[in-house]
Amino acid sequence: QVQLVESGGGLVQAGGSLRLSCAASGSIFSINAMAWYRQAPGKQRELVASITTTSGGYTNYADSVKGRFTISRDNAKNTVYLQMNSLKPEDTAVYYCNVDLSTQETGRGDYWGQGTQVTVSS
Repeated sequence: QVQLVESGGGLVQAGGSLRLSCAASGSIFSINAMAWYRQAPGKQRELVASITTTSGGYTNYADSVKGRFTISRDNAKNTVYLQMNSLKPEDTAVYYCNVDLSTQETGRGDYWGQGTQVTVSS
């Protein structure tokens, strides 16, 4: 069984910073990619940033966060981070961790964290 535990959300003023973490645990055989999504009230869930777990660690960002957010990972800890700087009120949302991984029991699948609230006040 796989668990994703997120932490680091909270309330911050515009221009401030937050760092989100997501640790994957359980019977993990391999991790292919890790990502952060967000969902604001009344809006669809959207991709914020993603990173592969190969040696290249290729990253991809939504246009709205480029230059402000940085995704990184620690393969040894099965953990992905999202450093969020210069936060804006429009960044307010529930942020979800997503991990594309494989287990020996069930093969490859998509797993989601429980979500963590990020609120940016103006």
